[in-house]
Amino acid sequence: MGCLIALAAVAIVVIVVLLLWYLLAGRLRPPGPTPPGPKRPTSQPASCPDVQLLSIPGTWESRSDDDPRNPTANPLSLLLNVTNPVRAQFPQSRLDIYTVPYVAQFSNPVALPPDGQQSYNNSRSEGTQRAQDELAQMNKTCPLTSYVIVGFSQGAVIAGDLAAQIGANRGPVPADLVLGTMLIADGRRDIGPGQATEVGAAPPGVGAEVALKGLNVPGITMTGPRAGFGAVADRTFTICAPGDLICDAPRQALTPVNIIPSVLSLVRAAGNPVHAMYSGFEVDDKGTTTTQWTTLWAEGIISDAPHPAHS
Repeated sequence: MGCLIALAAVAIVVIVVLLLWYLLAGRLRPPGPTPPGPKRPTSQPASCPDVQLLSIPGTWESRSDDDPRNPTANPLSLLLNVTNPVRAQFPQSRLDIYTVPYVAQFSNPVALPPDGQQSYNNSRSEGTQRAQDELAQMNKTCPLTSYVIVGFSQGAVIAGDLAAQIGANRGPVPADLVLGTMLIADGRRDIGPGQATEVGAAPPGVGAEVALKGLNVPGITMTGPRAGFGAVADRTFTICAPGDLICDAPRQALTPVNIIPSVLSLVRAAGNPVHAMYSGFEVDDKGTTTTQWTTLWAEGIISDAPHPAHS
């Protein structure tokens, strides 16, 4: 009798196992390939530009209510020396230039009395959001438009962060639509694999946010180096003048341990003579300045950009 009960128990177990295998077999199979996303259309609206140049000005060179297609917040803005001559080379059907309007300030957190400016964190966040929103909206409306991204100083930090996100497939536009990115005086500049290609001689220092990684005082968070530019690294470039503490800070000279001197050095760096002279800083032995090189670079890749069909 005992043997019969044991055999019956074994039979029940076998039946249960077979039933579970049958019911769950489909669920236990390895997942198949992810279905491809929606295909891009073969044409886009006639109002769409072939290329958009996204320009992100530096500290004190923009304003939240500035006109993105006719910026007047600061007539001396460095990147106007790039966008104005580039604009003159192409019709509006070929090129749209959008200058990101944002507060572009950097409050000194130890100033007494307070200087009344927006903090770096708030300014950088607004600039980033405005840039992301514009790229996302343009891509939604004009899915075949390609992009050139240019940033200076605080704008270079924003532009570089956007490029890194796009290169990691986490950005507002697909990586293959980004023709190139130029970062002038990038506060997160670093040297190594996957980083931006240096135009001209590469200074030995790093961006202030890299040198000050870990510094976190009210309104100023230093985020350290980027992981790299991923899929867009081969077309991301940077220019840094030797001695510009925004992008050429000695790795150990500014430390979170010395918070007050570090913050004061960082605030002063935004207005130092080297940082303010990129329109005359030469990047090669032919005397080509930063803005001239960037203009020629942008004009070249815009000329070579695809000509999507329009409907």
